[in-house]
This record gives sequence, structure tokens and C-alpha cells, in this order.
Amino acid sequence: MKINHQNLIPHPIAKNDPITRISPLSPKKESGLNAFDKILKDQIDLNNQVKFSKHATMRLNSRQIELSDEQIKKLQRGIEKAEEKGIRDSLVLIDKIALVVNVRSRTVVTALDSNGEKEAVFTNIDGAVIV
Repeated sequence: MKINHQNLIPHPIAKNDPITRISPLSPKKESGLNAFDKILKDQIDLNNQVKFSKHATMRLNSRQIELSDEQIKKLQRGIEKAEEKGIRDSLVLIDKIALVVNVRSRTVVTALDSNGEKEAVFTNIDGAVIV
């Protein structure tokens, strides 16, 4: 195959052209972290927060269960303990409140308290954590 040199596009920078830098090499620092580190940290923090599924939210509302900030912290600790043990779906018991949690996504799937039913059967869990 023959290459016609007339059809080649010349490189926009000639060999001896000086290269000038428009912006500095180091990214801007924001309180000790560069912008990428801050975004990454925020995303990790967001992913580590406990979420509630639509079903769990409906159950909490219908059963008039309100979780305090301290109970949310206990729930987060319970999820961390379940994660350490390799549990995928856990029953987390906090102050007479039972929460079924998908550990990997940190999502509460359903909830009930001891005032609701005298008996309860929990399925699709592979571990339980009492906090």
C-alpha cells in the first residue's frame, strides 16, 4: 500500500516550538485536599451512609417508628460489624426495633418494633447483629 505524503496532516506543533504551560501542574488545594480527593471523599462518605428503601420508609411511617440520631449511629455500627463478618443480609436489633438490612448497599429493607407483633419470622438473612 502506497502512502501519499500530500494527504498527511501536519502535526500542529513543530519540533522546535517552545511548549508553554497554561495552568500549573499541581491541582488547587482545598483545605489540604485537592478537588479530586474532596469529591472522592464525599462520594465515599455518601456511600457509607445508611439508606432506607421505599418499603422500609413505608413500614417505619405506618408503624410510627422514629429513629433518633443515636439509633442511626448504632445502626451504622451494626452494619459495620455485619460487614466485618461477611454477612450479606442482616437482622439488626436496636432498642427493641428490628431492621433487616442489605449490608453491601447499606440499605434498610424493612423494619418493625416490639409493639407491633408478638411473633415475627425473618427470612432472607444470613446473620443478626444486636447493638
